[in-house]
Amino acid sequence: MEVFFIAGILIGAILIILAFIGCILPALPGPPFAFLALLLLKLIEPATFTSNFLFTMAAITVIVFGLDYVLPIFGAKLYKASKQGIWFSVIGMLIGIFFFPPFGMILGLLIGAIIGELISGKAKLEAIKIGFVSFVFSLLAILIKIALVGVMTFYFTKAAIEYFI
Repeated sequence: MEVFFIAGILIGAILIILAFIGCILPALPGPPFAFLALLLLKLIEPATFTSNFLFTMAAITVIVFGLDYVLPIFGAKLYKASKQGIWFSVIGMLIGIFFFPPFGMILGLLIGAIIGELISGKAKLEAIKIGFVSFVFSLLAILIKIALVGVMTFYFTKAAIEYFI
């Protein structure tokens, strides 16, 4: 059984590394990978986590996963972003991922939002303000994902250490 647990720890560690990468790269779902690492330990050693703990982590993971998509749009709409600004921010983010990963995603979002707002007829200062707000709310979403993955990493590491003590 110990061999399975060690293999689970190694696979879980890979999932956690992917989770941290996924907090920045939108192609990878960060928090769900970290949750899978917890779930893996639970499957190998049932006493590792309680079902209530896993249900709570699953609920928080789903909420944060949704916030990742909603938060930047909410911020943009809060500051009266146009549809063009929102669409161009998404397009800019996708272009940025391919040309300057991972930071191009954030820069692309900012530039795309500004260009979209300028195309919609907003003044330069207003377009820059909306672009910056989209940028800040995207960073906030990334920080929330990193915090959640950090918490799950703590519990994963704690459970792995306690297994051997």
